[in-house]
Amino acid sequence: MKFFVDTADIADIKEMADTGLLDGVTTNPSLIAKSGRDFMEVTKEICDLVDGPVSAEVVALDHDTMMKEAETLRKIADNVCIKVPLTIDGLKTCKKLTSDGTKVNVTLCFSANQALLAAKAGATFVSPFVGRHDDNGLDGMELIAAIRHIYDNYDFGTEILVASIRNPVHVLKSALIGADVATMPPAVIKGLFKHILTDKGIEGFVADWEKTGQTIPTS
Repeated sequence: MKFFVDTADIADIKEMADTGLLDGVTTNPSLIAKSGRDFMEVTKEICDLVDGPVSAEVVALDHDTMMKEAETLRKIADNVCIKVPLTIDGLKTCKKLTSDGTKVNVTLCFSANQALLAAKAGATFVSPFVGRHDDNGLDGMELIAAIRHIYDNYDFGTEILVASIRNPVHVLKSALIGADVATMPPAVIKGLFKHILTDKGIEGFVADWEKTGQTIPTS
């Protein structure tokens, strides 16, 4: 499963990229606004930090303007992935863009039927929001399982990009179901490393090593 980080914070992206575990980045207008920086400038900087796809979202709601915005965004870098909402105009834009080889991430997916439409429109990625699904009394992971089943039925190439991930359990369940990508805030990625037995093990190793009075030469 690919790991994307869901942020527009350059320092966080660089920290995650330095681990060698980062496969891409997702952004949205809310995250860009939170960064307090120029949209085009921060998107270009993110694209320079990672080799994988960087989702940059259009803000228009009509097809014609979405296409004009997409034309501007895909000039930023070769690894820009245009992000569009799961609406009729969004999917019309998706179909047009993917037909000429542009990667497209269809976002704000909340049903398996919507995911089916995105796949038929040729989406590179579809982004079902599991956390927001859970917030409304539904089971976000059931949605991921349903989409996986449908895509496997028809051998769709669209990748399931699980979004709105709130905790490591969401990541684990997404991996067990067979999702292609998980996009997470930096804090959730860091949480994947954590385990109390790992911490205790390290403490024990350090204590035992200090008792030997030895050091490992580093130069």
